[in-house]
Amino acid sequence: MNDDAEKIRRCVAGAVQKFAGEPGPLIEILHAIQDELGFVPAAAVPQLAEALNLSRAEIHGVISFYHHFREHAAGRYVVQLCRAEACQSMNARALEEFVRGKLRLNFGDTTPDGRITLESVYCLGNCACAPAMMVNGELHGRVTPERAAEIVKEWGVTA
Repeated sequence: MNDDAEKIRRCVAGAVQKFAGEPGPLIEILHAIQDELGFVPAAAVPQLAEALNLSRAEIHGVISFYHHFREHAAGRYVVQLCRAEACQSMNARALEEFVRGKLRLNFGDTTPDGRITLESVYCLGNCACAPAMMVNGELHGRVTPERAAEIVKEWGVTA
């Protein structure tokens, strides 16, 4: 077993053990795995299925249903743009187009160098300061394309 496989096995075993006494612990276990590894690797699914007496399809269904869970490692910078109604009403579409063009990414993609991941979310809870953008957990409100350019400029993105 290689180091990555062993790391995944230990992570899954630890998360399962931590939440073993909870009713319906799958979501909490998936959060714990993603918190530790940065994503929920496909290699974790069979181990989870066996430990929780669920099918692999059930586990995969939960992972793919909730947008929060990633099946691949994210970039060093995770940019989340709110696409909910409040942000849309405050010109979030222009912000989306600008950021997608500036980063040369579609939602769900990561730059080839692994530095930046762009994600779409449907509410960051910052409706009063729409449009909203979150970068690595740091919330930004009233984000204009110009303000977004300043944020990504710190990462060397100037195209």
